[in-house]
Amino acid sequence: MITIKYLNKICIRLGVLFALSFLVACSQTKYGVVKIVSIPAGAEVINLKDDTHLGRTPLLVTWEDEDDAAKNATVELRKVGYVEEITSFWVNMRHTTKEAATLEPQPVTIELRKRN
Repeated sequence: MITIKYLNKICIRLGVLFALSFLVACSQTKYGVVKIVSIPAGAEVINLKDDTHLGRTPLLVTWEDEDDAAKNATVELRKVGYVEEITSFWVNMRHTTKEAATLEPQPVTIELRKRN
């Protein structure tokens, strides 16, 4: 026979399991990948948020965060003989793995102007 005390225990355990699963789902790391391409290729890419060198174009850059809100990024592209170019873009943080994000990079293409 099922008693009220037994049902209360089951409800409490289910509530705890639900709360834990909700917390785990909320704290899952999210990823976004941007493919930065310059015309011409070979431009140095600098993240202006922290002045880090990200690499040379063409370049895949991965962002990760606990929050799935889009991230605003600002980068500077530099190439000898060309005018430096600063651009901003939004990174969509919708992927749950780096691998999935890498399969669907967001394209960012910057055309550099020759220096006079």
